[in-house]
Amino acid sequence: MRVLVVEDEQLLADAVATGLRREAMAVDVVYDGAAALERIAVNDYDVVVLDRDLPLVHGDDVCRKLVELGMPTRVLMLTASGDVSDRVEGLEIGADDYLPKPFAFSELIARVRALGRRTTVALPPVLERAGIKLDPNRREVFRDGREVQLAPKEFAVLEVLMRSEGAVVSAEQLLEKAWDENTDPFTNVVRVTVMTLRRKLGEPAVIVTVPGSGYRI
Repeated sequence: MRVLVVEDEQLLADAVATGLRREAMAVDVVYDGAAALERIAVNDYDVVVLDRDLPLVHGDDVCRKLVELGMPTRVLMLTASGDVSDRVEGLEIGADDYLPKPFAFSELIARVRALGRRTTVALPPVLERAGIKLDPNRREVFRDGREVQLAPKEFAVLEVLMRSEGAVVSAEQLLEKAWDENTDPFTNVVRVTVMTLRRKLGEPAVIVTVPGSGYRI
């Protein structure tokens, strides 16, 4: 899952991004509304965690732009105000969910994951395919009943492949969904991660390389 965090309190923004990355999400961070619009114009995000009171361009206007573009991106709006009318107004302009500050980080994670599931065809909360069971909420993976310990990026790549339900996923798509914008697009990080993932999952291999196209399970 790829997430954009838009928050002008830099310490909070960076802390949120760090926590989401620990949950195997690819996260980009910006600190004002103008920068958010720039990122949205060039990257596809599953979820935008959007502070409402932003400098340069207000969070409401960022949200309206997403709605205007007709993008499937889901918006979790943050605000320091817990007023009901404020929450209602935020939802009416197009936000999908609303979380007042201060918030419990576990709740933020749960809401981001719930919104991420709504950007695609609904799938069961626990994904199962080819003897692999992946639980995104518990961050657990099992192969034929054996627990497999994965690094965050390995988990993210496996989740993308599992969610594709047998369709081929290109290296570019994996790079977009599992890494942030600071990753060199010409790196071999996808190939190396898939190789490590195959080794950890064991034999027989379930991740198939489709020459010239990508990977599938």
